[in-house]
Amino acid sequence: MNLKKKMLSMAIGAALAATVGFAGSASAADEVYIPLISKGFQHQFWQAVKAGADQAAKDLNVKVTFEGPETEAMVDKQIDMLSAALAKKPAAIGLAALDSKAATPLLKKAQAAKIPVIAFDSGVDSDIPLTTATTDNQAAAALAADKMAELVGKSGDVAVIVHDQTSRTGIDRRDGFLNRMKSAYPDIKIVSVQYGQGDQLKSTEIAKAVMQANPNLTGYFGANEGSIIGVLNAAKEMKRKMVIIGYDSGKQQKAAIADGSQAGAITQNPVGIGYKTVEAAVKALKGEKLERSSTPASTGMTRTT
Repeated sequence: MNLKKKMLSMAIGAALAATVGFAGSASAADEVYIPLISKGFQHQFWQAVKAGADQAAKDLNVKVTFEGPETEAMVDKQIDMLSAALAKKPAAIGLAALDSKAATPLLKKAQAAKIPVIAFDSGVDSDIPLTTATTDNQAAAALAADKMAELVGKSGDVAVIVHDQTSRTGIDRRDGFLNRMKSAYPDIKIVSVQYGQGDQLKSTEIAKAVMQANPNLTGYFGANEGSIIGVLNAAKEMKRKMVIIGYDSGKQQKAAIADGSQAGAITQNPVGIGYKTVEAAVKALKGEKLERSSTPASTGMTRTT
């Protein structure tokens, strides 16, 4: 199949989803400290989120720290990091939850201490976070499904690898892709949905096994940076040609799009996510109401030839 070199663009102006406004303020005499607990730090995506948060901290004159576990499978370690951050009694806190339910007890503790919580990248199953800075992941994954269907001729066998089935990003990207395929493209069969914990080595082994079990595979969707790098590695090792569409836009993905081995990638605005997270925390501390919205700045597709 002749793969077009495409990059799908799903930029966000950081879609913010808010519940109720936080009424409170930080003392001008105190340093405003806002820790951000991320899903990880290993991918370029998270490094870009940190860069945005650091820029916001500089612009808004607050102190920000950014940390996450070594892998996105380490839910317990992330919970420990969240607990340690809360023990420092920060002015506010940001969380990109690995598990949408596991953090709830600590979020209740933050709420009781009147520490505003800002979710970023991945929301939680709770109304405690005052807002979430994120991409509309269901819409973005549906766009990936549309482009996949177009490139495989609206029929054939397609596989999916997702980073997890516990975070809101994992759930929403999986469901956005699968639901669009089911509703709009009945001749496309999803032959496998697997979870690689966002780890490229584990994702590589999973993708190799799926490719071996499905010799007629025509397309593969990876729901985050580690997932899609695993698919690219597997396809190269097994010398398989298929339509590969990913999520995020790290250096390796950009190179794969340039050489045609990857058909495209949903790209986010991680710098914007980091910036908006800190900005929202500062607004909450000032008593400003945070509006509920989900309005990506733009959607579209950038082509290279």
